[in-house]
Amino acid sequence: MISEQATILVVIIPLMSALITPLVGWVKRELCYPWAMFALFLSTVCSCIVLHTVITTGPVHYYLGSWLPPWGIEYVVDHLNAMMLVLVSGTAFLVSLYSLRSVELELPDRFVMFYTLFLLQVTGFLGIVITGDVFNLYVFLEIASLAGYALIAVGEEGAPLASFRYIILGTIGACFYLLGVGYIYMVTGSLNMADLSEILPRLYGSRVVLVAFAFFMVGIALKMALFPLHVWLPDAYTKAPSVASALIAPLMTKIAIYVMFRIMFTIFRPYLSFELLPMPQIMLFMGIIAIFAGAIMALAQTDLKRMLCYIVIAEVGYMVGGVGLANSVALQGVVLHILNDVVMTLGLFCVAGIITYQMRRHDLASFKGVFVNMPLTMVAFLTVALSVIGVPPTCGFFSKWYLIQGAVMAGNYLFVFALLFSSLINVVLFFRIIEIGYYSFESDDAGHGHVESHGNGGRMLFREAPLTMIIPTLIVAAIVLLVGFYNQSIIANLIQFAIPQL
Repeated sequence: MISEQATILVVIIPLMSALITPLVGWVKRELCYPWAMFALFLSTVCSCIVLHTVITTGPVHYYLGSWLPPWGIEYVVDHLNAMMLVLVSGTAFLVSLYSLRSVELELPDRFVMFYTLFLLQVTGFLGIVITGDVFNLYVFLEIASLAGYALIAVGEEGAPLASFRYIILGTIGACFYLLGVGYIYMVTGSLNMADLSEILPRLYGSRVVLVAFAFFMVGIALKMALFPLHVWLPDAYTKAPSVASALIAPLMTKIAIYVMFRIMFTIFRPYLSFELLPMPQIMLFMGIIAIFAGAIMALAQTDLKRMLCYIVIAEVGYMVGGVGLANSVALQGVVLHILNDVVMTLGLFCVAGIITYQMRRHDLASFKGVFVNMPLTMVAFLTVALSVIGVPPTCGFFSKWYLIQGAVMAGNYLFVFALLFSSLINVVLFFRIIEIGYYSFESDDAGHGHVESHGNGGRMLFREAPLTMIIPTLIVAAIVLLVGFYNQSIIANLIQFAIPQL
């Protein structure tokens, strides 16, 4: 019974929990934290049940209200979005576990509001991933966006302006997507993705359909912050509360790339993108530009969170360019990189949150001495940093390897060069942090007999963050290694069924 209903419970549990959270907070404010964590744990369990069902028996179809498609809304879970459901719910659960101390410090007067929005944000993300209806996807996109705007707006100084900029550009992106839905409905009379995939091939010559496809792609490019449509992202993720950054930064861009997959390979057929339209050339060009621009701009940053934002922009370029390579190996690399990038970005923003919690700031200079005083945090940071660079056996190496193989098969050596260039820039970025975190401390200590005082007799006072922050961060670092070790099993049992047949 539970296995049959797990598909709908994945979304219903966080949605109903969000509605009940103000009542829980009214009874006792501190109960909101375990309440949100419990709801997300149940949602994660349901996601794992759905993933197991998909792997063992194939795609799952759930008809809301027993209304059959195309009249009713259908939830469809195949290998791709089963993986995404576990990623979204698992990430949200770990971030909720991590959140308590950071929310107490940064948002002491908004405890109840924060966890209500947090659960709504997760509901939006899960709904985008699970639905098989293009308009229902738009509804969940708006739920996620509105919750995200509010979460970002309550951050540090400058957050309201960053959120306002995100609202403007996010709304433009959503409008483009909605226009695409409207044009498609006008010529087909259907909103069901499976139904559209049967009807649309006969209409590929229609200008209305081609305009709809263009609206879809531009709208999603804005949502995924593809360069040069990325301008909302750096300020939004830098100014947001640490926990909001740790939730939104790993998921929003990857969910947008998932939606791009659905548009190109489920609603439309690969034949349209790869043979009738010059999408491979456009996506490769945009991906390569994004990789170079993101890497170079990351190099110029002196703030940790802002630097991580530009790394995210470069990583989006990996995945968009990978789709543009238009071969199976590259697409395997793209889907594996979606998984890897969620884990890596989560780990980096968890470390950024710990640094912010301990130092009350997040510029690179705040890393001074952290290798001595926060060894567990730095073990997690180094593990994730090596993965972002692409060092085996961390997970980041394997997805880059598939992307490079795909680029060689496609004969596109500029994309190979862009990936290697980005990896070298990442080496410079993370070595700079290591230098500040370890060698600057040693140098200051040797040269002056003491380091910057924080009120403990001239010695640094800061130490490891609370266990509720350290344990989830170390779990993420362990997942980075486990995904690397088991990458072949993940591809054989999951990813090879998630990519389209070309």
